[in-house]
Amino acid sequence: MRSRRRGHYSGIGGQAVLEGVMMKNKSRYAVAVRKPNDEIVVEIEGYQGLVKEESLWRKIPFIRGIFNFVESLILGNHALNASAAFYDEEEENTKAYKALDKVTGGRAEKIINTFVMLIAVVLAVGIFVVLPYFVSGIFKQYIQNESLIMIIEGALRIVIFVLYILLISMMKDIKRLFAYHGAEHKCINCIERGRALTVSNVMRSSRLHKRCGTSFIFFVFFVSVVLFFFIRTENVLMKVLLRILLMPAIAGISYELIRIAGRSNNIIVNILSAPGMWIQRLTTKEPDRSMIEVAIASVEAVFDWKAFLKSEFGYDVDPKDMEEEMERKAKVHVILEDRIELENVMVESEPEKEIGTSSEPTETTETTRTEDFVEETQEENAGDSEE
Repeated sequence: MRSRRRGHYSGIGGQAVLEGVMMKNKSRYAVAVRKPNDEIVVEIEGYQGLVKEESLWRKIPFIRGIFNFVESLILGNHALNASAAFYDEEEENTKAYKALDKVTGGRAEKIINTFVMLIAVVLAVGIFVVLPYFVSGIFKQYIQNESLIMIIEGALRIVIFVLYILLISMMKDIKRLFAYHGAEHKCINCIERGRALTVSNVMRSSRLHKRCGTSFIFFVFFVSVVLFFFIRTENVLMKVLLRILLMPAIAGISYELIRIAGRSNNIIVNILSAPGMWIQRLTTKEPDRSMIEVAIASVEAVFDWKAFLKSEFGYDVDPKDMEEEMERKAKVHVILEDRIELENVMVESEPEKEIGTSSEPTETTETTRTEDFVEETQEENAGDSEE
């Protein structure tokens, strides 16, 4: 049996949505939502992205990060809309929406979503890129060192981001969103630590994860400070424009850093990851059991975790230990888009080394020891307190 003291990369990722969780594995993603009637609904769809999975662009370092960043924005926005649709499905569309839908040939929703996403990107750039630059300019009359001013600009960027998180976390809906964010992390940590994906195991897993988008944002802040050092012009408009134009490059470099962080326990990588892990204590909250049930449903829709445990950790799961989980699954309603079969949602049976998954569920027998689980849980708790 392989070591469970370190995480094994699973290749899955996700995000929190309205009263649910989205999980993505390769070209499939699932949005699981708990409806007001307490039913868990899972919608499974395919997502090809801007370029195909086998494209050369996916293999070029730094370039692939730009594509992944843009795709994550598009998919994240789509997942949020999909979760909201479960609550808005009974509401009647407004006259303005119907008129726009008629004029655009049924593309009103897509146009509105694109417009909203563009507005969000413009606001994000304005608040976290442009605003810190102008605020840092106030210090120029006291500090003559340009390099120090740029460091202050980077520090202001972080302060603004933290204040923004603290402000929105006061909202009730955002608190629940952050709890679902924690449930998403706990599920991935549970799997990558070699544990059966049960509610009790997930509850005991850490809510912090190195590959989190919060950590990605902190890498963006760090890389931006370095790259902005190379902007040497006295023209204010050019300084702002160059900062915006450098964002794709910053995203590409940050992606490579978080990619390494998610697969390494190197001490330098851990130090660089520490600020993002600290802020995750703000962007994630401890979920309740009902939220974890939703997150598990999302994972199981696109990922064969039993085959992953067999491939990566060399053990099978005892069906007797899964009786409670079978009762939970019976309450889940799955919607399959594009007339796909549920079996086809799983990854291919011959896994890549990096992913380590199989499409066929494995009949299983638990061979791990309780002492190992307790010891690893204690280690994780100790690690969380150090972070």
